[in-house]
Amino acid sequence: MEQISSILNDSSTGKEFNIRGWVYRIRTSGKLVFVILRDASSIIQCVAKSDNFNETDFKIISSLTIESSVSFSGELKKDERAVTGYEMNIKSFTIYQRNDSFPVSKDISEEFELDNRHLWIRSREFNAILKIRSTIFKAFREFYDNDGYYEVQPPIMVSTATEGGSTLFSVPFFGEKAYLTQSSQFYLETFIFSLEKVYTITPSFRAEKSRTWRHLTEYWHAEGEVAWINNQQMMDIEEKMLHFIVKKTIEENSEELKILGRDIETLKESMKPFRRIPYRELIEMSESLGMPLKYGDDLGADEERQIMSNFKTPIFVTDFPASLKTFYHQPNPAKPDEILCHDLLAPEGYGEILGGGERIWDYDLLKKRINDNGLKEEDYYWYLDLRKYGSVPHSGFGLGMDRLAMWIMHLDKITGAIAYPRTIRRLRP
Repeated sequence: MEQISSILNDSSTGKEFNIRGWVYRIRTSGKLVFVILRDASSIIQCVAKSDNFNETDFKIISSLTIESSVSFSGELKKDERAVTGYEMNIKSFTIYQRNDSFPVSKDISEEFELDNRHLWIRSREFNAILKIRSTIFKAFREFYDNDGYYEVQPPIMVSTATEGGSTLFSVPFFGEKAYLTQSSQFYLETFIFSLEKVYTITPSFRAEKSRTWRHLTEYWHAEGEVAWINNQQMMDIEEKMLHFIVKKTIEENSEELKILGRDIETLKESMKPFRRIPYRELIEMSESLGMPLKYGDDLGADEERQIMSNFKTPIFVTDFPASLKTFYHQPNPAKPDEILCHDLLAPEGYGEILGGGERIWDYDLLKKRINDNGLKEEDYYWYLDLRKYGSVPHSGFGLGMDRLAMWIMHLDKITGAIAYPRTIRRLRP
């Protein structure tokens, strides 16, 4: 058996091959049946001629339905009129399963498509999305593996909130209450005292009642923590990482990007050096960017979308007011009311895909911030311990892989960037 993509070349013409897959399209024209067959790799036009089959077999081929599973054997020829430039003349076939009627068609509602995502992922569009996602995840790992990082596996069920109890999913845990993690950051910080440079890719969960185009309640979270580096150095690493991922995606998935209608030149153009804009400066610029803001305003989905419609490359927004970020961020010694952190906002209106910065590494300061935020010291005893025994300056980040994929593929909504989206209104399939 050959994969379809492996025979779509001039050197294969005139040779016989055996391929298998699913019926993507079918039409009849008198004594000819044209079957577009798909497999994981590509599609190809296959032609059955009535002269090559008895009446019964020709009727069987003619009556095939979309998504019926089959194998074809035949000779390959070049034909510019065919969908991928080559055509197979069918000589024999095997039918594994014939459908009565495949329920998913091109003209369906978004809700119907989401209800039937288990079938829709067979589409060429979603085939392309899944391949690009695979490359993005692989490239992320490759970048950090090549730089001497260690991949680690923190827990999914936790006892301590990272970013606030109001957005936690609680689960019973043998008489206690546990939570689905919002972030692996705290656990990654424990690993740096052993391995120094670590990363993980795991699901995270946010019980936010958000119905925006970019929010999921379960999403794939790539996070890293590094000993001995500051906020500026962290941004240097992240920028190189994003350049690497985008370059790999363009190299390996140009065909899939074209299927999705992504302008590859625009994506390439976005990989120029990223600007770093302090929060205060961005607020001063906001009126000219079409979203007037005042100092202390948070940057939500709407604000970021409007702001980033003005930029062609990602930007780092740095030095946020302490009031807008969580307790563990390191204050700026020169401006104690601001913290040494950053958000990375994607262009074309996509907004935040990554957040990071320096962590507080002084025991007394972290303890004060915990108390100032009304949290219980005993809940964070082990996190405080990291500042009691060999504490060092360190920084980290969290990258939303689904948001990154959505931007790279230029999709309208984040539910289109993941196979089985979980939102406040969706738990199936």
